[in-house]
Amino acid sequence: MSSSTPRHRAARGPAILLLLLGLLLALTACGSTTGTTGEASGTGSRAPDAVEPLPDAPTPRLPATAASADGRTTTVTSAERIIPLNGSLAEIVFSLGLGSRVVARDVSTTFEQAAALPVITQAHDVSAEGVLSLHPTVVLADRSTGPAEAIAQIRAAGVPLLVLDDAKRLEDVGPRIDTVAAALGVPDAGRQLKERTEQRITGARAALPVVERRPKVAFLYLRGSASVYLLGGPASGAGSLIEAVGGEDAGTAAGLGGDFTPLTSEALVKAAPDAILVMSKGLDSVGGVDGLLKLPGVAQTPAGLDRRIVSVEDGQLLSYGPRTPQVINEIAEQLYPGTAR
Repeated sequence: MSSSTPRHRAARGPAILLLLLGLLLALTACGSTTGTTGEASGTGSRAPDAVEPLPDAPTPRLPATAASADGRTTTVTSAERIIPLNGSLAEIVFSLGLGSRVVARDVSTTFEQAAALPVITQAHDVSAEGVLSLHPTVVLADRSTGPAEAIAQIRAAGVPLLVLDDAKRLEDVGPRIDTVAAALGVPDAGRQLKERTEQRITGARAALPVVERRPKVAFLYLRGSASVYLLGGPASGAGSLIEAVGGEDAGTAAGLGGDFTPLTSEALVKAAPDAILVMSKGLDSVGGVDGLLKLPGVAQTPAGLDRRIVSVEDGQLLSYGPRTPQVINEIAEQLYPGTAR
C-alpha cells in the first residue's frame, strides 16, 4: 500500500509520524447527487482479492540498470529471487507474470497468489535479517519503506535494492509499472501491462453515471485498536481516486493541508461530506458503520445522516497499480448505487 504522513500542526511530532508510516504500510451511496437514500456498507459483490498476470510470463533480460528514487543507481543482474517490500510493488511484479520468482511479502501484500509467502515485516517495519535470510537477488521498495537502517543493511549486504517514488495519483501508475518492469529486465511486458491498465482505467471512468453535482467524499483513515482516526487532506493519496469517480475530495475542499489531520467534529462538519471512504479493516476496527457514526462529527455530516459509507479492501484502495481500475469500479458501484453504469 502507499504511504502518507500527516502534516497538520497538531500532528507533526515524530511519534505520530512514525505511527502513520507503519500503519499506512499495513495497508456510500451518495444520495445528494442521485436523489436516493440508503446505506452502502461496502459489503456488496467484491471481486476476488487476486491479481491478473499477463497471459505469457516474460523472461528477464539482465543486467538492467535503473535510477533509484533516493539518488542511487541500481544494477540488477538476476531476477530469480525478488522481494517487493510493499503490496503495490508486489501487485506489479505478479501482474507482470513474475510472481513465481517472488520469495517473500510484507503485511500489505494481501492478494491470494502471495498468501503462502513468508512475511518479512515486524510490526509493519521491514526486517533486514528476514529479507537477507531468503537470499534475494533484487529488492523493491519505495520512499515509505522503512526503517532506514534496514534499507541500509540490505544494501550493505550487496543486494540490489531499488527505491521508487510513492504512488499517490492515477498519473503515477504507468511510470511505476515502467520502472519496475525495466529494473527486472522485462520492459516489453511492462509496456503491455501499462497499456492494459490505462485502457481499463479509461473504461472504468467512461462508465461513470452522469450526476447533477459532484459528491463530496471524505477519506477517513481508521485504526480503532490504536485509537487512530484521521481525515484525509490533499496528499492522502485518496484524492485522485475520488476525482476519478467524479467526486470532490472533501478534505481538500475544506482547506486542509498535507496528508492527514486528526479527526475532530469541527474538521469533519466543516468538510460536510456526502459520502465517506474508508478501508474495510479500518471500518471493522471501529465496529462497522454503527461504530463509525459514534466518532466525532460523523453522525452530523450528510454522509453520516444517510449512512453513506464506501469501503474498499485495505490492500487495494491506495495501491495505484494494475488493480486500480477495479478500485475505481468498486468505489463507483457503492457511490452511485442503483444507477446504470
